[in-house]
Amino acid sequence: MSQPTIESILQEKRLFNPPAEFSQGARIKSLEDYEAIYQKAAADPEGFWAELAEQELDWFQKWDQVLDWQPPFAKWFVGGKINISHNCLDRHLTTWRRNKAALIWEGEPGDSRTLTYAQLHREVCQMANVIKDLGVTKGDRVAIYMPMIPEAAIAMLACARIGAPHTVVFGGFSSEALKDRLVDAQAKLVITADGGFRKDKVVPLKPAVDAALADNAAPSVENVLVVQRSKENVAMTPGRDHWWHDLQAGASYDCPAEPMDSEDMLFILYTSGTTGKPKGVVHTTGGYNLYTHVTTQWGFDLKDTDVFWCTADVGWITGHSYIVYGPLSNGATSVMYEGVPRPSNPGCFWDVIEKYGVNIFYTAPTAIRAFLKAGEHVPNARDLSSLRLLGTVGEPINPEAWMWYHLVIGGGRCPIIDTWWQTETGGFMITPLPGATPTKPGSATRPFPGILADVVDLEGNPVADNEGGYLVIKHPWPSMMRTVYGDDDRFRRTYWEHIPPQDGKYVYFAGDGARRDEDGYFWVMGRVDDVISVSGHRLGTMEIESALVSHPAVAEAAVVGRKDELKGEEVFAFVTLEGTFSPSDQLKAELKQHVVQEIGAIARPGEIRFADGLPKTRSGKIIRRFLRNLASGEALSGDASTMEDQSVLEKLREGD
Repeated sequence: MSQPTIESILQEKRLFNPPAEFSQGARIKSLEDYEAIYQKAAADPEGFWAELAEQELDWFQKWDQVLDWQPPFAKWFVGGKINISHNCLDRHLTTWRRNKAALIWEGEPGDSRTLTYAQLHREVCQMANVIKDLGVTKGDRVAIYMPMIPEAAIAMLACARIGAPHTVVFGGFSSEALKDRLVDAQAKLVITADGGFRKDKVVPLKPAVDAALADNAAPSVENVLVVQRSKENVAMTPGRDHWWHDLQAGASYDCPAEPMDSEDMLFILYTSGTTGKPKGVVHTTGGYNLYTHVTTQWGFDLKDTDVFWCTADVGWITGHSYIVYGPLSNGATSVMYEGVPRPSNPGCFWDVIEKYGVNIFYTAPTAIRAFLKAGEHVPNARDLSSLRLLGTVGEPINPEAWMWYHLVIGGGRCPIIDTWWQTETGGFMITPLPGATPTKPGSATRPFPGILADVVDLEGNPVADNEGGYLVIKHPWPSMMRTVYGDDDRFRRTYWEHIPPQDGKYVYFAGDGARRDEDGYFWVMGRVDDVISVSGHRLGTMEIESALVSHPAVAEAAVVGRKDELKGEEVFAFVTLEGTFSPSDQLKAELKQHVVQEIGAIARPGEIRFADGLPKTRSGKIIRRFLRNLASGEALSGDASTMEDQSVLEKLREGD
């Protein structure tokens, strides 16, 4: 594969049109169709969303007002009554989908389970009744701390059914991180499991819950409901702890969905800031239901025959929106997988695709780079011909990884949707529509209809084409976060006050740097704190990382800024090498010169440190704040409980 030049990294010129056959069968068939829809939505956003809400969702009572916008606080479909569990389950039971597979689950040890819509509805109703019997009423918060098993989705839908907001805590979080979230949300019930399987090991969960609740540290918690998954021996506190299967056995299948106000809280999902306690992102019912429904349908060009697989964990927003709520609201078949690629089976993702005939595959660039490193022979040994659409999520994807994904996994025939969005946005905001939008490797392309995005300077003025700036959204959208739980002031400060209002109009500050090219395509450069200013020149870390990864010796790279008295900041790069290459001063010099050739002398790394691995969260995101600490010789800052492998930091401290 040829290596990208400066043109392909900074001003990617390769353009991939949607395959003609794909476009012919697509919901939105051409760029002209997209532009017509986009302009219609931009001219009348409220009318656009209201029409879709009426067409696509079941409402118990129609709204009185589409949007009540009191910046920075939005209310959508004011006065409307709806239930997302009803929209994901009940309304499909009167159609042929009743006996269609809703969830296909594959466990890491190889066990599996399929639930039809009728079966899933029955189990959700049973669990909703169990939760009510444990004293949970409408408005009470329920924490879900689970492995990737069907009961996690069942618990979410059961909470939504009775109007109890859930807060899903990723099963890889520590007991301390769990405790902080239980306390902040004032959770009344914790739903967990004895343990789960990950990378050929049992990950204990119930002991972490016990530690979080020790010494009455989270006094709001009254009960703990435990799924028997790993069959480990766990302590059960009498009166507080209950086995899921015991309580389910006697529960009624009848539990009508509670009519919820459109603005009733659906869930709190905690997202870490660089410092301070995690932010409890609040999402409400009606707008979130609509936006995840429509983005799933249009963004993935969803068909009734599709088997849809998003590889995220339900502990993250991607799992909420594109494993559970978006696909099930559409009556799709959604795959859940408990495991991750691991030494015993680096090709497990390809096994799942082959076994279930997956048509739509949505994963993270970090995973794609790991697949690339493992080699083409791994996916080539499986039949991936069922795939018709690929997607990426979680971070910008470098062009070389995009090309590998396109050619090796998609066989050159599958459109790729590179999606930009956040926990706070609820669903993806900038994305190609696969039958309509020509794609450029590394660009999320153009905003979804109804999303008014821009790139501005710190005063809020639009910047010129191909000039770096700050990504903002200029009009409310239905699935936007409503506030930080219990902290309206933090919500206002974090998202609405970085860019001053112009003519009284507030804009949402995404915290990401971006540029927009002459075709109106957005290139997300990463978090603003991942943009390095060298001698007054703003350099996106992703662009430098892409240059490094394009060298044949480099498997993965992470770049941070380090203070420099002369230049303000200099580039500090952490690099993991492909298996056949060894660290050396000569290779360091070669890589520095390679960056100069690809981007320019301004981007030359001041230092390169070789590493066996990079500090990552369990969802695969590089934790750059730790790398900044290491580069500056500072003590590590912030919570390390989300790290996949904490030994990586020790090795990095030792240098190369």
